[in-house]
Amino acid sequence: MAKKKVKKVSDSMGELEVPGDALYAAQTQRAVDNFPISGIPMPATFIHALGLVKHACAKANNKLGLMDDKICRAIINTADDVADGIYDDQFPVDVFQTGSGTSTNMNANEVIATAASRDSGLEIHPNDHVNMSQSSNDVIPTTIHVSATIEISEQLLPALKHLAETLDSKAAQASNIVKTGRTHLMDAMPVTMEQEITAWADQIRSCINRIEDSLERLHALPQGGTAVGTGINCHAEFGEKVAEVLYSETGITFTSMANKFVGLATQDSAVEMSGQLNTLAVALMKISNDLRWMNSGPLAGIGEIALPALQPGSSIMPGKVNPVIPEAVAMVCAQVMGNHNCITVAGQSGTFQLNVMLPVIAYNLLQSIELLANAARVLADKAIADFTVNKDNIESALDKNPILVTALNRVIGYEKGAEIAKKAYQQKRAIFEVALEETDLSEEELERLLNPANLTQGGVNE
Repeated sequence: MAKKKVKKVSDSMGELEVPGDALYAAQTQRAVDNFPISGIPMPATFIHALGLVKHACAKANNKLGLMDDKICRAIINTADDVADGIYDDQFPVDVFQTGSGTSTNMNANEVIATAASRDSGLEIHPNDHVNMSQSSNDVIPTTIHVSATIEISEQLLPALKHLAETLDSKAAQASNIVKTGRTHLMDAMPVTMEQEITAWADQIRSCINRIEDSLERLHALPQGGTAVGTGINCHAEFGEKVAEVLYSETGITFTSMANKFVGLATQDSAVEMSGQLNTLAVALMKISNDLRWMNSGPLAGIGEIALPALQPGSSIMPGKVNPVIPEAVAMVCAQVMGNHNCITVAGQSGTFQLNVMLPVIAYNLLQSIELLANAARVLADKAIADFTVNKDNIESALDKNPILVTALNRVIGYEKGAEIAKKAYQQKRAIFEVALEETDLSEEELERLLNPANLTQGGVNE
């Protein structure tokens, strides 16, 4: 086997070899050598946002008169290539690295400096130019905010709005279907399927509102705090200029954080957003499990709906079809809940002036956003949009539901109602028939009092 080409590079600690085609240099290679832990690099969405941040920093330095026009343009051109994913293969540093993310920041600085020097013919230094007015300690927290905000705005929120709209459409289709409600998995008073599905839609809209509220905190960026929050080696207006450039590039109203000590020492905004994603996961888990129960059967389960048949459900039982989409979504929810626990623990690791679990916060937060966005669309398009309603099963169960006797409580009393319910259940007869035998109520009055559709409207059926 031919030996791979290598080249020698050096930094303040000495000389070492990197792959011959690498755009990165010594500090990146040291991180690759030091952290052979998971084989998982930082998410591409994080690297792309890091390219945007480097673009904004170069332009801010230029606007403040700190960077030459030609060097600025060369850095911006290459930073844009990073943001566009052209150099994704040049970011090999493991997620589980130095807690400040310095290795990833230097990875970006080295790649941009090498490619920009090659393309422009200028000598561009990774620290003196690409990292001008910056520290890993403000770049990485800023990139967490920028990457999460972009992914939430462009992927997650549109997916959730699509899911809510799909639920609204399905609810409208099922507006005239009355079914047995269930509490404790036991038969309860009737509800309409529209009421049931609308509750899901409103759960999702509440999650959207929570996420949008928390985005305001993610829009505030700590860039300009540099090493410890004081802004050493940085122009006083640098953070504001960076936010302005990012706004012009993304259309997102990024701002400069008022207290940059907070932005470096804590990840409270990321923990807050992860909490909102955790709440969303809880909502999606509830919806997915309801769908699984309603779909159960087809003969021995509830069998109220039939989810689309997407694939064979068993390697041994012919004809079996499983609720694969709700199951997949439920697993996504479990992963997001685990991610939130990790982010919560990592958020506590702000010791004095710096949080030192930044890379794992970035990784888990972005994974949660991606998983939830994809799961929401799959749930909408492959489970909810096209499930069918088994009206015969629903009507049969509703007619025999002994709990309908609750509607007679005000007329015959609780004890008599319980007696009728037990008899109806034991004899597998409709409440209407038993109540007609056991009370003085007329057929007309019983029909009015026990009308399932009327009972879904609540209140007193006078």
